[in-house]
Amino acid sequence: MTVLLSFPEYVEFRMRTRERKGKSAETAETVSSAQDLSPREAITEAIDTAHSAVSSDLVSRIIKQPPAFLEQLVLKLLAEMGYGGLEAPGEHLGGSNDAGLDGLIRLDPLGLDIVYVQAKRYTDQHVGRPEIQAFVGALHGAQASRGVFITTSRFTAGARDYADRVNARLVLIDGPELASLMIEYDCGVVTEENFVLKQVDENFFDQP
Repeated sequence: MTVLLSFPEYVEFRMRTRERKGKSAETAETVSSAQDLSPREAITEAIDTAHSAVSSDLVSRIIKQPPAFLEQLVLKLLAEMGYGGLEAPGEHLGGSNDAGLDGLIRLDPLGLDIVYVQAKRYTDQHVGRPEIQAFVGALHGAQASRGVFITTSRFTAGARDYADRVNARLVLIDGPELASLMIEYDCGVVTEENFVLKQVDENFFDQP
């Protein structure tokens, strides 16, 4: 950490990372306090920094893919998260006649409880209330009451407020959260290296 903090570029990167996570921006003096971290804290900090870079890379790569890629990715991610109980828990519906629904996930083995999915691959615009309203209308048309709306960008405050007030149960996942879930559930990422942190066994030295 001492070596890394000697590079202004790394200090600036840490500041941007904290801002993306909604934390207050750090000053150079605050960042420098990382030199006083314990080994465990330093490792955790380094992993968080690495994962922030991976998250940005994931979103960038998804944006470069065709829209159908994101639709398939979302279904795969939900399956990795444990939704569905069949060999094919999800079904891709995306296409010219998808009626505003890109896919569905079955939450029980018999397929009685279904969650519909909408995925928007946006680059320079946020998802607003009109898009959420259209999604709710599509859910009503399918006689469904649960939905997950995922985008590579962000949601406006109006979109989130509307999603909280409608009768349908909606979950909104933006680009950073999507990337975070992909890392957590090993979807589109691989473990590069494992580290073992050891400490003194106090019980060993307490033996008579």
